Amino acid sequence: MTERVPTGVAWLAPLADALARESCAVLVVVAAAQGSTPRETGTAMVVSARGCAGSIGGGHLEHEATRIARDALAAGVECGTWVVRYPLAARLGQCCGGVATLAFSKVDRGAAAWLDAAIANARTNAPFALVTRVSGGNGKKRLVITADDVQGSLGDAALESATIVLARTRLAGATGGATLVRAAGDDSESLLIQIERPDPFPVLVFGNGHVGRALARVLGALPAQVTWIDSRAEDFPAALPDNVEAVVTDTPEDELHTAPDGAFVVVTTHSHALDFALIETALAREDWRYIGLIGSKSKRAQFERRLAARGFPPEGAARVRCPIGTEGVAIRSKHPGAIAVAIAAELLVVRDATAGRARLPHTVPALRKR
Repeated sequence: MTERVPTGVAWLAPLADALARESCAVLVVVAAAQGSTPRETGTAMVVSARGCAGSIGGGHLEHEATRIARDALAAGVECGTWVVRYPLAARLGQCCGGVATLAFSKVDRGAAAWLDAAIANARTNAPFALVTRVSGGNGKKRLVITADDVQGSLGDAALESATIVLARTRLAGATGGATLVRAAGDDSESLLIQIERPDPFPVLVFGNGHVGRALARVLGALPAQVTWIDSRAEDFPAALPDNVEAVVTDTPEDELHTAPDGAFVVVTTHSHALDFALIETALAREDWRYIGLIGSKSKRAQFERRLAARGFPPEGAARVRCPIGTEGVAIRSKHPGAIAVAIAAELLVVRDATAGRARLPHTVPALRKR
């Protein structure tokens, strides 16, 4: 695929990339969890012959899952879906002691139809259910279900009808994750239902100084899609994390006009004048989930006065977090790396608090003036 796959569902891009590079891959999903387990249901990783993407919690569980997936790929196992139940203490010696059930789905490029449907929903941030036949049925059969559309097939009209009702009931709720359910009238077959609520995490980082460089590295370890913007091409590192795109431009304000709804904006440039121009431009839009400005309380006060002089109401300036850093966490270090960690933590707090909302009212407590 030449077009970037959206990151709002963590496993979509790795699976699409793996199938573009190789003939097949295995999608491993936490299908059920009882007691204490490393990750929640719906967590997924993609295993191919050449690598792994994502994590189901690390440790022995992930090691075993990777081994099983690679064995299936090496043995030429037919594409399909099967489940393995892991009592973590008794079987794997993990101290968390719960029970994790994993669903393994070997897929090949023939999965393109359902995968393209899932990607299309992620592009529009539309919640969807992915339903897969497991065990007794044909594990290659899948449905992609939204509130008003169904794509794919389970190969059984009656089963599909009942499944669509169940999936839409779950989509109408507030939760995500995955679950295994018995197919009606067939004790030998299960369905894996994954509820996906795409929550894209686009971050615009302005400035490639010490803090900007540190922040790009930290965000490189998170499920974010980072656009890193500056006019100084020579100050960008030669190698960037896979989820970070460098943009060299003399008109960085233009990036604010074309950014997606619900993006996170972090301003860390070398120039107070440029910082102000970026903040002024950003405040012309109300759909940001976060606007952060590096600086002190005195810098904030100065910017508030200048914004007021330009006609911005007080609530406009109140949308800007400055100083930036994690609310309620005493990170006092001014080391660029420590500042970057604090900013990234704050972004995650705001993202969790506003999950599923592309447009964010600027009265949300996480964005209150400090």
